[in-house]
Amino acid sequence: MYKAIILVGGPSRGTRFRPLSLNVPKPLFPVAGHPIIWHHLEALSKIEGLREVLLIGFYEDSIFQRFIDDAAREFPKINIRYFREYQSLGTAGGIYHFRDEIQRGDPKQIFVLNADVACSFPLKEMMEFHNTHQGLCTILGTKVAREAATKRYGYLVAKPESNEVLHYVEKPESFISDLISCGIYLFNCDIFNEMKKAMENKQLRVDRESVDDKLRLEQDLLRPLAESKKLFVYVTTDFWRQIKTAGSAVPANALYLEQYLKTNPDRLLKNEQDGPTIVGCVYKHPTALVDPSAKIGPNVTIGPRVVVGKGVRIKDSIILDNVEIKANSCILHSVIGWGSKIGTWSRVEGTPMTNDQAVITQNGVKVQSITILANEVMVKDEIIIRNCIVLPHKELRTNCHNEVLM
Repeated sequence: MYKAIILVGGPSRGTRFRPLSLNVPKPLFPVAGHPIIWHHLEALSKIEGLREVLLIGFYEDSIFQRFIDDAAREFPKINIRYFREYQSLGTAGGIYHFRDEIQRGDPKQIFVLNADVACSFPLKEMMEFHNTHQGLCTILGTKVAREAATKRYGYLVAKPESNEVLHYVEKPESFISDLISCGIYLFNCDIFNEMKKAMENKQLRVDRESVDDKLRLEQDLLRPLAESKKLFVYVTTDFWRQIKTAGSAVPANALYLEQYLKTNPDRLLKNEQDGPTIVGCVYKHPTALVDPSAKIGPNVTIGPRVVVGKGVRIKDSIILDNVEIKANSCILHSVIGWGSKIGTWSRVEGTPMTNDQAVITQNGVKVQSITILANEVMVKDEIIIRNCIVLPHKELRTNCHNEVLM
């Protein structure tokens, strides 16, 4: 038997995802037609013998209840439960706190997945590799460009012939390696003995050095595992991306839609006679209405009860529930929030993202980015909104460029 844990964090951790996280916690934000962690569950549901998935975080219990109820119907072979930390305990602290529940039923191995990643989730391949070595943990890794390989990720130095990790460093100042952690792990249950040691060492440091008492997978567990030759890396060449900021949901959306094309093409909209023009990968909720004269795609998700008018053009964007986009408007590289309305001949446009951790402002100046309209934003007719972040309930009557509109 196997189990899995999805680390969902808590409300104080979603600040970079604002203004979208004002309405919904980041793990439940819809990407490619489903909440972010739905994609994790879909991958886990394909693991034979995996019977239970535990969501661990410090949101209110009620936050995930509807999602769990819906997911239980969709993935009936998996028991899905939420465990709430009494406070933020760190990425390993919550796992250790609920260790008795996790070990109940004596699982053979445990997957641990961070919620804020978009990935092809090669979990079966990780399992096959894990069973070839004598380590306690297999970490999913991927290569990044050298210029991106500082301050942003956890970095691994591994033996090329065995993929045994020799060295793990979290967010170094200088170049260490181009091999990074994807935030997805497979542990043997003996890991709880290592966590106990790490917790004891942490407590000694808390008493001696006045550091915080959170137990972190990255700093407190992975480094000692590497030093004791118990950490290995499975390197994937398939897609992987972090979802840190609100704008990073748009490229993550594109990656999942492209995966649908390979694995579930029936989920995507097709060109049909008397239907809108579809370019590339497009997902539309069955309740959404799109005028036949519209042109949609590539890389577009259209949510429930959306109405898209005549001559509208949408590309590289996420359109959330109950949005109305009136005739001849154009939406590019944007997220249009719940219940927003875009007037006729208006244009909402962002700039494609190359950095999934890009900041909104730099030196007090708004940088070019994906445009984000929060919930119930009204854009009047013939208005241009470019590279803006717009907070909820705003009515935009004039053109706006490179602004954060409070």
